[in-house]
Amino acid sequence: MTASQLKPTLGTLHLWGIAVGLVISGEYFGWSYGWGVAGTLGFLVTTLLVAVMYTCFIFSFTELTTAIPHAGGPFAYSLRAFGPTGGIIAGLATLIEFVFAPPAIAMAIGSYLNVQYPGLDPKLAAVGAYIIFMGLNILGVSIAATFELVVTVLAVAELLVFMGVVAPGFSFSNFVLDGWAGSNVFDSAAVSGIFAAIPFAIWFFLAIEGAAMAAEEAKDPKRTIPRAYIAGILTLVTLALGVMIFAGGVGNWKELSNINDPLPQAMKAVVGSDSNWMHMLVWIGLFGLVASFHGIILGYSRQFFALARAGYLPKGLAKLNRFQTPHRAIIAGGVVGIAAVFSDGVINLQGMSLTAAMITMAVFGAIVMYIMSMLSLFKLRRSEPNLARSFRAPGYPVVPAIALAIAVLCLVAMIWFNGVLALIFLGLMAIGYVYFLCTAEQREAAAASLANPT
Repeated sequence: MTASQLKPTLGTLHLWGIAVGLVISGEYFGWSYGWGVAGTLGFLVTTLLVAVMYTCFIFSFTELTTAIPHAGGPFAYSLRAFGPTGGIIAGLATLIEFVFAPPAIAMAIGSYLNVQYPGLDPKLAAVGAYIIFMGLNILGVSIAATFELVVTVLAVAELLVFMGVVAPGFSFSNFVLDGWAGSNVFDSAAVSGIFAAIPFAIWFFLAIEGAAMAAEEAKDPKRTIPRAYIAGILTLVTLALGVMIFAGGVGNWKELSNINDPLPQAMKAVVGSDSNWMHMLVWIGLFGLVASFHGIILGYSRQFFALARAGYLPKGLAKLNRFQTPHRAIIAGGVVGIAAVFSDGVINLQGMSLTAAMITMAVFGAIVMYIMSMLSLFKLRRSEPNLARSFRAPGYPVVPAIALAIAVLCLVAMIWFNGVLALIFLGLMAIGYVYFLCTAEQREAAAASLANPT
């Protein structure tokens, strides 16, 4: 093993824990902002559309992950399919997704803790979360993945408990009351709301593809990754629909939209604020946020690492410590995230809260990456028909085409409804591309180093 290689230590269960853990905070918060723009029924339509996209995407993406197990994930697939330009587009988009998602989760962690400790500043709690979980990731991937698995299992169990506890207070009439942004599904306001809510429906599933970035650290990735991904997407679709419907039917759903802690507030309406169930949800609910926060730190660090190792970012970010983890990459993403946390209330982006803005920025990166990944799948099927594929996308070419078409639709809708953030995203991509154009010699030196490791 060379100084630029990651150690394979992860099995199927670890990878399932990473895949679900990366996402599961999306079941705890963030999605309810979609109610604010689409209503419960409108957002249900959006969520079902996005669930179809993700299911088709994961079944297709798994073919790439098993054929090309690489810490760069989508960067590696697009690089192989479309060369350096394709690689940098997918790599930068993935990096934006994974760097901008953690600040939103960190602020939600602060909000959950603020429920128990009203005097605690959510920003300070968010920064504390960054310091703790960056440190855990620096100590080693096996320790980090085992921790991720434990907190993910607890987080899944807690969501099931939440649904069971609030079920006696559920009323379908509450869920459907004023459920469209307009007067009915055919109203232009309702249709507009359905499309405007896309980022928050994607938040239910955002980052599941991050398990691909642990592919170099997976034992027998051609078998373990498909099992983890398929089990993961089934887990998440079930939880997303269950949590949203049960939370929306316990009272006035409008009081739960546009807040960072909808589940504790929904449970409070059923059992009261002094119930032991309520306290359990707040504390165990933190595991869901922690699972995603911790897992996405792992994901962004591997993306920084892969891009730097290939010469697309400063080579110092590819340095490994004695625990064989990319500590500089972990710290780099943390610095960006902490800066974003402290910008809350200082920078106003289209009138959004920091959480909503960070979610939307992360989703822009994700959607561009999904499009590049599906295009890479089609390209590699033609250009490398003999590439070893232990898992082949079922229903090809229809299934990946569905994922691609819905992803393009989502991107168009997001640009339409989030023009300022779209320009910021484009600006970040442009800065990265300029760096790419100026560092051809750096990439050539990195390629030579990888071809002849010492």
